[in-house]
Amino acid sequence: MYQFSGKLKMFSIALIVLGALGIGLGFYNAPSTVEEAMEMVASSDHGDVHGDETSHGSTSKEEHSSQSHTNENHSSETHKTEDVHSENHNEASKDAHVTGVHADEATHGEHHDDAHAEHVFHQLQNRPWSAVYVALLFFLGISLLVLAFYAIQRVAQAGWSIVLFRVMEAITANLVPTSIIMLIIIALTATHFNHLFAWMGEGVFDKTSENFDPIVYGKRGWLNVPWWVIRSVFYLLVWNVYRMLIRKNSIKEDTVNDGYKLYKKNYNMSVVFLFLFMITESMAVWDWIMGLDPHWFSTLFGWYVLATLLVSAITVIAFVTIYLRSKGYLPKVNDSHIHDLAKFMFGFSVFWTYLWFAQFMLIWYADIPEETTYFVLRFTEYKTLFLSMLVMNFVFPILLLINSDFKSRPWFVVIGGIVILAGHYVDLFIMIMPGTVGGSWSFGIPEISATFFFLGIFIYTVFSAFAKADPIPKGNPFLHESEHFHYFNIEHHSEEDSQH
Repeated sequence: MYQFSGKLKMFSIALIVLGALGIGLGFYNAPSTVEEAMEMVASSDHGDVHGDETSHGSTSKEEHSSQSHTNENHSSETHKTEDVHSENHNEASKDAHVTGVHADEATHGEHHDDAHAEHVFHQLQNRPWSAVYVALLFFLGISLLVLAFYAIQRVAQAGWSIVLFRVMEAITANLVPTSIIMLIIIALTATHFNHLFAWMGEGVFDKTSENFDPIVYGKRGWLNVPWWVIRSVFYLLVWNVYRMLIRKNSIKEDTVNDGYKLYKKNYNMSVVFLFLFMITESMAVWDWIMGLDPHWFSTLFGWYVLATLLVSAITVIAFVTIYLRSKGYLPKVNDSHIHDLAKFMFGFSVFWTYLWFAQFMLIWYADIPEETTYFVLRFTEYKTLFLSMLVMNFVFPILLLINSDFKSRPWFVVIGGIVILAGHYVDLFIMIMPGTVGGSWSFGIPEISATFFFLGIFIYTVFSAFAKADPIPKGNPFLHESEHFHYFNIEHHSEEDSQH
């Protein structure tokens, strides 16, 4: 039996504490007033942070110039009319008219500046919330997709992966704490403790309000707080109930006499879960990620997020497997198992690239403003991350893992996996940040601390769960096949035959 080492436990706790302190510092440094937010923007030396502000500012200047030009024309026409009707018109009335025009113009400018200042204030306040949200969805999504991959292995009655079942079950234990934190975020968001979701803003659904949004109003049947909360709770409930039952029954398989009957029960349960998973995962993606950009939509988005989280999940399975195998706790895992995990990492990296290209190409080619605005913002304000993500998620895995020999070498898989995880974290970062902080983004203490916090929780829950069960699922009927699984079996047999 595996024993959760004291050093690893202390390391995970240290990550949690350090991350929590950093998150707290991020909230402490967030502006509390509009004036403080504008001072932070003015004192910042990071030009990219002001990209959103600059565009707003230039727009404001253009509007101001256009309005001034219009008002000047209007004033000129008014004077000509007055000259025609009365050459003795009082000069003072002309001055009063011009003064009134400029007063209205100044009032409009002040109103626009105030609205923009409040917009930037909300963006800067959103930054620590967004940092936590990105890290939370990343680790929650990985845990969920490991659970889905595990269910697929059961439904497919795969033989090669049985010796990895306890690893996958341990990783899915992280679904519990991340779901609890997600419920807290949902409750705080629904009660307006943050401004992550623009459609939850004041007056968005009120036709008499200046903030009324006709596009969001047309989606009010789906985008409303009570229904959004109910759906979110349902997703988390379905995932955690299946995880709890399958883990309990999997361990029970090792002790009951009629293990095959329980195995069939787990099979049927996994079939039902996969059906519900495909529905709830897509809906959760719409609610929790696409809902941050309520004007935009993509029919591929659910699959796209599935791909980015699935390749990350398989990479994490490979990492945990390689670590436990190196410590001697997975004696039945051989190089062929690592090879197959690396093949999945390679294959789903290609699948992610296909979906990314399909979504991007179709939107770019159609050139519909409602769709292209999503990529315009990301390519202008997040250009470096946007381009580097493609290299990390496609070019690097293809070059590193396309060679069959490299897939069986753990240190090669680890190097490729680190880049893959970093790349898909950036992918999720780019999905979320533009809709919450706009151009007022950066990568610093809040983002790093949030990652440390959830990484610490992940390490603690995963290895605690692994220590609570036998590393080998002895009651599974396909265990013997998994123990003797060899990718190069045919090659070895042919060599033996030639020697004989």
